[in-house]
Amino acid sequence: MAWGKMMLLSDKHGCPAYVSPEILNTTGTYSGKAADVWSLGVMLYTLLVGRYPFHDSDPSALFSKIRRGQFCIPEHISPKARCLIRSLLRREPSERLTAPEILLHPWFESVLEPGYIDSETGTSDQIVPEYQEDSDISSFFC
Repeated sequence: MAWGKMMLLSDKHGCPAYVSPEILNTTGTYSGKAADVWSLGVMLYTLLVGRYPFHDSDPSALFSKIRRGQFCIPEHISPKARCLIRSLLRREPSERLTAPEILLHPWFESVLEPGYIDSETGTSDQIVPEYQEDSDISSFFC
């Protein structure tokens, strides 16, 4: 999981819920790509679980939780999705998957199959349903 030579960043802008631990912990430079992978992990978690992995109304408490990097994945999330989330939300940037590695993850192989049903949980709730023009879109919302 090497990031190789890359441009290092020093600016610190963005949404607090998506900020990576190294941005909070350093006064120097950080890898923008590795930080983006962390943010991707936050997005995937949020899409599948329905809430942020790290959340608090107090910014200092939120940043403390992000620095610790401890989060819980609910039982209903498939093992492959759990593995991918854990591979993206690693505190150490060098341990996170790179973009090509993410695309090779087994979760993508399984969810791209037509008619996918998770054999380990027996559900297909982690697939975005296809939109059909003549269908009633209200069925997609709770």
